[in-house]
Amino acid sequence: MPSIPEPVTFPSPAIEQRHRSDDELAPTYYVICWNDPVNLMNFVTHVFMKIFGWNRQKAEKHMKEVHEKGKSVLAREGAEKAEFYVHQLQHYKLHATMEPAE
Repeated sequence: MPSIPEPVTFPSPAIEQRHRSDDELAPTYYVICWNDPVNLMNFVTHVFMKIFGWNRQKAEKHMKEVHEKGKSVLAREGAEKAEFYVHQLQHYKLHATMEPAE
């Protein structure tokens, strides 16, 4: 009867776990929508739902925050995505900006 050779096992590669400090992470930005006297609340809710894919309840929460507090932080994203959201909001004539997150 032929003998069966032992299976060859290779040692696992050493995986070096590296912890990145906050300084090494890519900077993030807040997307902020500001209150204005022009746009209707229903329109602002609709725009938030369309751009961010939010349900009506979440969109209305942010719309009310804009209306009552003067602004609402809508998202925290990397620079390119934050800039994209700001341009989308401005396309609908909403006053939107981005600022560095702390």
